[in-house]
Amino acid sequence: MAMDEIVAAIMGQADKLKELNHTVLFDLGDDGKVLLDATGGDVKVTPNPDNEDAETTLALSVENMEKLIAGDLNPMVAFTMGRLKVFGSKGIALKLSSLLDK
Repeated sequence: MAMDEIVAAIMGQADKLKELNHTVLFDLGDDGKVLLDATGGDVKVTPNPDNEDAETTLALSVENMEKLIAGDLNPMVAFTMGRLKVFGSKGIALKLSSLLDK
């Protein structure tokens, strides 16, 4: 999955993600980064942002990101198995997880 496909997939869930009301950076290693900004009532998704400041950073592979977006990977299982690392607020990561499960 290319970066633009990841951005489109996240935007496809924008209605659910509006409830997050926080910023999350997805660190996909050598494949780049994606900033999700769900503050202010809108959802903005920026690939490889200039400003990487986020309340929570999730580090995972592109393959696991694809599975996470598609609902084929439970975030809690991924975290437990070390396929997903959380830096910053664990509470925001849990809230994101519950929104993706809807």
